[in-house]
Amino acid sequence: MQVIQVAQFGGPEVLVPVEVPDPVAGRGQAVIGVTAAEVLFLDAMIRYGLATDFFPLRPPYVPGSGVAGTVISVGPDTDASWTGRRVVAQTGANGGYAQQAVVAAGDLIPLPHGLGLPEAAALLHDGATALGLVESFPIRPGEWVLVVGASGGLGAVLVQLARAAGARVIGAARGQPKLDLAREAGAGLVVDDSEPDWPGQVTEATEGNGADLVFDNVGGPVGLAAFGAIAAGGRFSAHGAPAGGFADIDPQEAKRLGVTVRGIEQVQFAPADLARLAGKALSAAAEGLIRPIIGQTFPLEQAADAHRAIEARDVIGKTLLVT
Repeated sequence: MQVIQVAQFGGPEVLVPVEVPDPVAGRGQAVIGVTAAEVLFLDAMIRYGLATDFFPLRPPYVPGSGVAGTVISVGPDTDASWTGRRVVAQTGANGGYAQQAVVAAGDLIPLPHGLGLPEAAALLHDGATALGLVESFPIRPGEWVLVVGASGGLGAVLVQLARAAGARVIGAARGQPKLDLAREAGAGLVVDDSEPDWPGQVTEATEGNGADLVFDNVGGPVGLAAFGAIAAGGRFSAHGAPAGGFADIDPQEAKRLGVTVRGIEQVQFAPADLARLAGKALSAAAEGLIRPIIGQTFPLEQAADAHRAIEARDVIGKTLLVT
């Protein structure tokens, strides 16, 4: 079978297609025939060697953390009824950029009827993360919610959840196609975060008060600018990092404004919580309550191109590798 290996830490060019033997499920494991593998910005950070303090992966390794597909075999002491079922699962250190992936049987999440495998892959991480963020910062009807990076896979789900909760939603994104997607997801107002006065547009739209709740999926200077558009006593989720690390919020300024700031720790889930949230997201999608937006797919062997597009911020919605 084919897998994608990171031959050495570096740019997208280090992602190399390699032929390896088909995996064999061990005790308590299952082998999934992969239909779609999710691609995260985090995958690129790990590939560059920028996250070695948090992730033990060292080259050569297979990147990727989540897949959707069909169980093709199970190991000893594993429920044989999983065979043939459509599932999603976290792959852990085994990697997901592969035609087949070995996972712990306890991490298998069955798909509800009517939900496609690509849609499930798109929600495995982003759906669970969005629901976890909303559990940390519940959305109140009528309040102003600013979603920064509203055109990404996670951002689009957050926009939908905020609108469903009765909030007034502002989506920040960059460029007309991304603004259109944020509006399609349910944002009542969109602002282009490449414009220098965009936080002022948010403040003006909220009658001078600012947003009551900010979900920052971008970080860096964009996330810091978003903090300038928050209301006194508001809540700010600084969990995003694609624009240059997490937003560097001054804790003294947050205290002065009475703003509650939370970071990436709120979405570092224990396995049981991740399975619960992912299952909840899949059920919501099957019921039509949320809709993952898959902006682009790449064949497995073009994983390097997928990484280039993500790093250039030249993607909308969710990015998947397909086999």
